[in-house]
Amino acid sequence: MAPRYSINLPIQLLPRCPYCQAPAARPLRQASLFRPFTTSISRRAIAAPPIDFASQDNLPPLNVQNARVVPASPSYFSGRPDFTDNLLNLQALLRKYQTLPTVAPGQAPRVAWRTVSQYRLLVGEPVRASKYHQVVEVLKRLNQIHPAVMPPELQDAMQIYKRDVNPYAVVKRPSVIDDYGRACGIGRRKSSSAKVYLVPGEGQVLVNGKSINSIFGRIHDRESAIWALKATDRIDKYNVWALVSGGGTTGQAEALTLGTAKALMVHEPDLKPALRRAGCVTRDPRRVERKKPGKLKARKMPAWVKR
Repeated sequence: MAPRYSINLPIQLLPRCPYCQAPAARPLRQASLFRPFTTSISRRAIAAPPIDFASQDNLPPLNVQNARVVPASPSYFSGRPDFTDNLLNLQALLRKYQTLPTVAPGQAPRVAWRTVSQYRLLVGEPVRASKYHQVVEVLKRLNQIHPAVMPPELQDAMQIYKRDVNPYAVVKRPSVIDDYGRACGIGRRKSSSAKVYLVPGEGQVLVNGKSINSIFGRIHDRESAIWALKATDRIDKYNVWALVSGGGTTGQAEALTLGTAKALMVHEPDLKPALRRAGCVTRDPRRVERKKPGKLKARKMPAWVKR
């Protein structure tokens, strides 16, 4: 093994090249590798004296020129600061009150939350629908907290996300039988509307003061008009007096179906399951699709001609 050496060794004692036996041109500088570590007082760092923040006299002087305004919100420099703050505040409330008792999702109060467009107008930021969906999911979870233990802080935080008018709070006025024994039901289909009065009788049907045969020429329309009575076997037990307007014969006949079913449920509420199975309770929302520009009808395209 070659002996270790320093930069002060003469060149004759330096190792020679194993190929040409010539002395090394310059010594290797390895003296710095063996420099001892010192902990002298002169090299030891001296810490600054501690600052007493309780005393105003010991505080360092404030440089107003180099001072900067620190925003109150950590998301001030983000693209959507208000949305980020709202989401973080709701998540913080959820972590704070997540141990409170909750109710089943179907038993929670029905709340109509703001739509994406309404929320964008509220915060004035281009919030995506997927991002706003995160806010709604947290709101739904907070809404499941039992109303008896709902904190006022949570109610105030959720109020700004609710619509101005809650459609679920509107209670439908129940239909009753008047002094003349009549039950009224209103039905609609396409652009037609029908107002039906149902009274106990022998099975007479009058539409706009005329018989049903003179109003509806097709047999299918006649059966559709009184299908609610026929499906429940009540044709010869009630008299029908109806006023129809708008649309054509098919729309008016199906509007009578819905109006007759509603009036029949006022007389006999137990017939609702049978009427639902017969398809007389649900309003049919289908309408004729509008014609589009550049097309022959709603979707029909003109024939393609090569030349």
